[in-house]
Amino acid sequence: MPEAVFPHVEAKRGHYESFYLRACHPSEPLGVWIRHTVHKRPGQQPRASVWFTLWDPRPHASKVTLDDLSVPAGGWIRIADSTFGPGRATGSARSEQCDASWDLTYEPAAPPFRHLPIERMYTAPIPRTKTESPVPSASFSGSVTVDGRTIELSRWPGMVGHNWGAEHAERWVWLHGIAFDGAGADWIDAAIGKVKLGPVTTPWIGNGCLHAGGRSHRLGGRARTLRESPERCEFQLRGKGVVVTGEVSAPRDRLVGWVYADPAGGEHNTINCSIASMELRVERDGEPPLELRTDSHGVYELGVRERDHGVPLQPFDDG
Repeated sequence: MPEAVFPHVEAKRGHYESFYLRACHPSEPLGVWIRHTVHKRPGQQPRASVWFTLWDPRPHASKVTLDDLSVPAGGWIRIADSTFGPGRATGSARSEQCDASWDLTYEPAAPPFRHLPIERMYTAPIPRTKTESPVPSASFSGSVTVDGRTIELSRWPGMVGHNWGAEHAERWVWLHGIAFDGAGADWIDAAIGKVKLGPVTTPWIGNGCLHAGGRSHRLGGRARTLRESPERCEFQLRGKGVVVTGEVSAPRDRLVGWVYADPAGGEHNTINCSIASMELRVERDGEPPLELRTDSHGVYELGVRERDHGVPLQPFDDG
């Protein structure tokens, strides 16, 4: 079971941490993304934020930043009236932009997955970003209310993620796909990034998991192919006896842009669509190729330094 890291961070150190979920309607381009974050600059007290986006299919977004932060009994994080932990997420993100609240339960459909291939990497200084999925596949029920409109969720497919560290990757892509056409139990969860080490920036390095045909395959190493833009990403990831080639995309009017701040200074622009389309071709040793496709059950997130990407940013600071 994951645990919050922020209570144990030394006062002099910088830190960020994120517990998040996404869930999508089983058959319509309708989805929700909720993120709970801690941001701590070196030598300062942490601040906490709750982020929210509903796609229907265009995004409705909100964010609140507060000082009321704790770890609840039996849970992972509490920010004012928003609480997130095993099996449940309740809370709100009420702003001038959007009035959002939710009361959700979820049931795991897959065991936890840690993206980094070696356990000691989770305590080592490098990489500076640690990623895990406490629930890489789940079903969500409950309700989400946005500006007076209540949406009922009944076993919507989704996931729960957790990441933390001293610094975001220099550039990153997060991919998640679930409830593929005709293959409802299959899913993919992958984080691919470029890391800055002094004056050098690494090539794209990916870590993730594919669950297909009743078996899970760890994916990792240098991404043989990765071409990205705000609306589209083409990629290839490999694992032992498996090659996954894919594309994830979303039209520009379904993209939401945010500012993500680094604890020590600087920031990224982050572009996200959690009702993206995804196509995968899976080649496994000794088996015929497998084609997986979904029109709106994918996630595509791109983190960049540049600001000329053309995606409007939400009017919220970070840090």
